[in-house]
Amino acid sequence: MAFIDISTLDPAKTIVVSTGNAHKVVEIEEILGKVLPEVRFVALGELGDFPDAVEDGETFFDNALIKARYALACTGLAMAVADDSGLCVDALGGAPGVWSARWAGEHGADDANNEKLMREMADVPEPERTARFHSSVVLAYADGSVLSGEGDCEGRIGYTPVGTNGFGYDPLFLPDDTPGRTMAQLELAEKNTISHRFHALVDLASKLGA
Repeated sequence: MAFIDISTLDPAKTIVVSTGNAHKVVEIEEILGKVLPEVRFVALGELGDFPDAVEDGETFFDNALIKARYALACTGLAMAVADDSGLCVDALGGAPGVWSARWAGEHGADDANNEKLMREMADVPEPERTARFHSSVVLAYADGSVLSGEGDCEGRIGYTPVGTNGFGYDPLFLPDDTPGRTMAQLELAEKNTISHRFHALVDLASKLGA
């Protein structure tokens, strides 16, 4: 990821995205850029080598806000966007929820997380295997004001992992919008049109454009 000198950016026309993932910046810009056409979106990882924010919130919104305000503090810019998302399984009382990435103990251990999900769901009958990916997207301003969007991708939990695209719980999640295919069987462009983050960004964009 290329480095950008913060001093060259116009704070009034720059939004820092609290991520090191260039693809996420593109996804966010494609939607929010339609209602903020004069704004440049840059990844936090393009502005310096910052440690990860401590995500200790109780909700997806809390963690997204923590990350957005952390990006403001790191850069001194006036606007920041961040998202937080995870899998919520009805039969498990909403778990893993905000703990999705570290449910099995180690952050980002996808195989271990999926194995735990299969164990927890082993005896759950088909009608009760409903679940959703949820995303909260927050736009935080240096003056303390906040706008947010919420989005869901409804679906079900499969019995065995299928597909090689995506990450996390994608191989076990069967979106209602793509019957018979897991999230991990979808191409990125198709996934982006039904994803929880897409719906959360559209929700946020509707508030910005109001």
